[in-house]
Amino acid sequence: MGNSQCLFEEAKKHLVGGVNSPVRSFLGVGGNAPFISKGKGSKIFDADGNEYTDYVLAYGPLILGHCDAKVVGAVKKALERGMSFGASTKSEIELAKLIKKAFPSIELLRLVSSGTEATMSAVRLARGFTKKDKIIKIEGCYHGHVDSLLVAAGSGGATFGVPDSLGIPSDFAKNTIVVPFNDVNAVKAAIASNKGEIAALIIEPVPGNMGVVLPREGYLKELRNLTSENGIILIFDEVMSGFRVALGGAQEIYGIKPDITCLGKVIGGGLPIGAFGGKQQIMENLSPLGWVYQAGTLSGNLVCVTCGIETLKQVFAKGFYKKLSAKVELLRKEIGNDLNNIKINSLGSMFTIFFSSEEVGDYRSAKKSDVSKFAKFFKQIYKHGLFFPPSQFEACFVSFAHSDPDIIRSAKIIKESLGPV
Repeated sequence: MGNSQCLFEEAKKHLVGGVNSPVRSFLGVGGNAPFISKGKGSKIFDADGNEYTDYVLAYGPLILGHCDAKVVGAVKKALERGMSFGASTKSEIELAKLIKKAFPSIELLRLVSSGTEATMSAVRLARGFTKKDKIIKIEGCYHGHVDSLLVAAGSGGATFGVPDSLGIPSDFAKNTIVVPFNDVNAVKAAIASNKGEIAALIIEPVPGNMGVVLPREGYLKELRNLTSENGIILIFDEVMSGFRVALGGAQEIYGIKPDITCLGKVIGGGLPIGAFGGKQQIMENLSPLGWVYQAGTLSGNLVCVTCGIETLKQVFAKGFYKKLSAKVELLRKEIGNDLNNIKINSLGSMFTIFFSSEEVGDYRSAKKSDVSKFAKFFKQIYKHGLFFPPSQFEACFVSFAHSDPDIIRSAKIIKESLGPV
């Protein structure tokens, strides 16, 4: 029995399922979950000494790769000054300025400690600002484990949601209307059926939690127009896509200004952080200026903020995103297009390989992917030293630390592993 397996058996005695986040259990692909001992650049190393080229990257935050020297150095200096004070620091202002520079739609923001906390707070703020209760969410978009957002679609194209987890009261879900991604008519129907009752529409503009799925041409613009015309707050959840698909996230690529943006992952460089921000007239309804309450003991703590600042300073460098996106383009080129029943969706530094014969443009088409073939594929690439998310419905990521030889070797393993699946 290897070290990772021994650690997993020990972990199951103390941690629920042996893990602190469900996907880490490898239930979707089978086999034993690795325990990681360290990471450096594009590589991670498990407790048995195995080396992997990492395309999980902590599910997105590590855009510079593992243990970037400048980031580590800055965090060490911050630790010598203190971890958290329960009081404000100059560093919080610096991080806020960097975020606003990349996202012009954000006039004021609030730092929090996770993406889930950001989306939860944004929805509460939208409800408080509009004095309305109902929200529209998009099927397959994940916004963290918030009660009102952990909701699955009902039986129709635009229906009130049903709880997607035990422990969520049906009264919470009844105020959430679920519609398919890339379906404007479903949004129109939801608005018409709930005239004057909808506070917000929340969406991942480029979903990554059903795998990477791209918005069809004009879709986001139509949502912007519909929400503006009907007094509905448009919330972009860019926790994953922010600083990943472009410096200014999906809203930069598609030219859309949401009312509120939620961020996380990259803005903390690998440490726990989140943020939500938007129009000044909306954000000023948040305490202590307004009557929508939100607070957090560790929000804006020195160490996480410092890690974020040093990360964002580097991504602002000229040509950073052109070079980063080129790594995914090289991977796609090396894999090639002659693939039977395989679809690859990508944008910026995010991609997903779907085991599907049809284009994947929403959650329902994503769910038609062959998960058993993905599991076989995953085991093959894992055996040959590639670390992908152990689920068909998660995004893969590249970092600035991935070299061309990393990418070319990975593509060769992927191509060979696609054969016998």
